Parts: sequence; structure tokens; C-alpha cells
Amino acid sequence: EEAARSRPPPLPAARSRRRPEGKVACGAGPGAMPGCGALCLGLLLPVLLGCGSAQPGGCPALCECSEPAKTVKCVNRNLTTVPRDLPPYVRSLFITGNPLTDLPAGAFPAQRLPDLASLNLSGNHLRAVEAGALALPALRQLDLSGNALVSFSPQAFGEGGRPLEELVLRGALRDHGVLLSLAALLQSGALRNLSRLELADNGLLLLPAGMFSALPALRQLDLSNNSLVGLRNVSFQGLGQLQSLNLSDNSLGVLWNSTLAQFRSLPALQHIILGHNTWVCDCAIEDLVAWLKESDQVESKEALTCAYPDKMLGKALLKINSSDLNCSVPIDLPSQLQTSYVFLGIVLALIGAIFLLVLYLNRKGIKKWMHNIRDACRDHMEGYHYRYEINADPRLTNLSSNSDV
Repeated sequence: EEAARSRPPPLPAARSRRRPEGKVACGAGPGAMPGCGALCLGLLLPVLLGCGSAQPGGCPALCECSEPAKTVKCVNRNLTTVPRDLPPYVRSLFITGNPLTDLPAGAFPAQRLPDLASLNLSGNHLRAVEAGALALPALRQLDLSGNALVSFSPQAFGEGGRPLEELVLRGALRDHGVLLSLAALLQSGALRNLSRLELADNGLLLLPAGMFSALPALRQLDLSNNSLVGLRNVSFQGLGQLQSLNLSDNSLGVLWNSTLAQFRSLPALQHIILGHNTWVCDCAIEDLVAWLKESDQVESKEALTCAYPDKMLGKALLKINSSDLNCSVPIDLPSQLQTSYVFLGIVLALIGAIFLLVLYLNRKGIKKWMHNIRDACRDHMEGYHYRYEINADPRLTNLSSNSDV
């Protein structure tokens, strides 16, 4: 009996080690395996995370998301609107190659996307960017390249200053009205932190005056592959941090001394690119040649050559001498015309004064001469009147005939 009492009681049938396939009993209830709580948690965690990604704030259906990299990519997904369920953790967002045409106000809600710092919207079909469409508190980089914009609100970034540092608008400013809107935005001071501005491939002829006057932090300015014919109305004053200026592939014929003086006054400007421009090698280019020979700011300046006139075609600008140009001082045609007009006015005024003086000194003789002319005209008219009376009266006509006989 004592041996029977020392043996443990037999296990109940409900606790048999054989379980139905595909089922695992967990927890503290009947049929639970001892120590399997951690195993159940490991199996359930992926399911819970998967269910959470389908909730608002997860990854949109047509996008690819990486939470560790804080990146969302919606590339070539035929999107016509900005996805509304972007995850709040996103810092880099790519929405490119889509038929997206409009960015309305609140397209990127600031409250839902507080950490969005880099936004790439290139290669879409954007035509309008409305006020408040890009009012993101952490936005540092924006790329709108390759969009045919026709409307760009100066209040697109909302009210007040924004931390935007890089703005890329390559091939997006073909409409002149958009260029003026951008100039108004830059001049308002809303983007004072901007350090890189790219305006290449836009076919620009002229830039609005004072366009860069409120960009004290600007370091890189790209104006390449446009059709710029001059920079006289462009001011680079105040760009004390500017380090790189790309003016290649334009239609510049000359840089006037006023522009060259601005380049000299910018202490940080060390990289100026002037290649592939149509330099006109006449007397007006002498200042540019002298500046090139003394300056170290221009990259590959040895490759700059003349495009006009034909006799100077292909000649390196650094090898031009004053004797080649056949002039001693630069010719400023507008100033020369202005001087000619002033001189002509002075000459005409002097001639008029002399004429009036002669009339005044000969006033008595002129008066007598005019009286003589008046008397001669009166006698002549009286003779005509007398002959008319004779011809009109038949009696006087017969009398005149008889007297002649």
C-alpha cells in the first residue's frame, strides 16, 4: 500500500500528448502547453503588424514603403491624386511618373506628415500648385522637374518662412507667368533658407529684376541650358554665400562691367561656368577678356571661344588682344545714342536763339520791309481791280478801243 501511495496518479485523458494537427493550445486554460506563451506571442506579432499596416497610416496600396528607411515610393503607378493614407513616419517621399495634374491646398497634410523632409514630384503632369499645397513644417528638399506648370501660387508653401533648402525646377518654368510667380515667392523672403536653386532647361530669355535679392543663404545657382541673352537686369548683390554659378549653354554675347564687378564682390564665389555661349568678340568684350585673364573664378576658361564675327570665329577669349578688336575703349551703344541726342538738342536750341536774336536786332528794317511789301501788294491789287472795272463796262471798253485808234 505504501508503494502504491508513493506513485503519482495517472494523467487524465484530456492531457494526452497527442493533439489535433494544426492546433496549439496556449495560455493557462485547459489543454495549454507549459511555457508556450512566448511561442504564441511570436506567432501572433507578425499577424498583428500585418493587420496594422492595412489601417489608416499604413502603406498605400499602390506604393512601396520602408519604415526603417522612412521612405515611400509611388513611382509609375498611374496616380491622379496624392495618396491620402501616407504613413506618418515618412521622411522621403517619391511620387514620380504619374498623371498627377494638380496639387490643391492640403495635398500633404502637415499634421499627418510632420517629418516629411524630402519630396520628389518630378516627371508628373503637374500644371497647378495652389496656395498651401506644400505647407510642410519639415520640408527641406523639393523637386518639381519635368512638369509643365502653368500656375504656381506664391503662397504654395503657406504663410511665413519655411525651412526649404533645395528647390529643383528643371524644365518646369516654360510659362512666363509661372516665372513671375516664382520671382514673387523668392522676393517675399519666405525661402530665406534656400541654399540650392536649379532653374536649368527652361528656355529663359531674361530674368525678372531683383529675383534673387532675398536669398542670403543661397550657395548653388544653376541657370544652365536656357536662352539668356544678358544679365544686366540681374542683381547678385546680397548673395554673400554663393559658391557656384552655372551659366553654361545660354546665348550670352557679353558680360558687362557692372556684372563683372558683382562677381568680384562675392567672396565665396569660386565656381563660375560660362561654357557654350555665343560670345561676340568686338570692342564690348574687352572688359570680359581682361577679367578672365585676372580671375580664378571661371572653370575651364581656356575653352571659351568667339562665336561672332566670322573673322574671330573659334578664337580663344584668353588670346584676344586690343589690336585684334581694333578699339581702345568699349563701346556702349545706348550711352552713345543718349549723348548724341543731348548734343543735337543743344545745337538746335543754339540755332533757335541766334535766329531770334537776329530778328530782334533787325526789327526796324524788317518792319519797313514788311510795309513796302504791303504797299506793293496793294498797288498791284488796285491795278487788277481797275482793269476788271474796264473790262466789265461796255462803254469803257468802246472808249478804250476808240482811243486806241
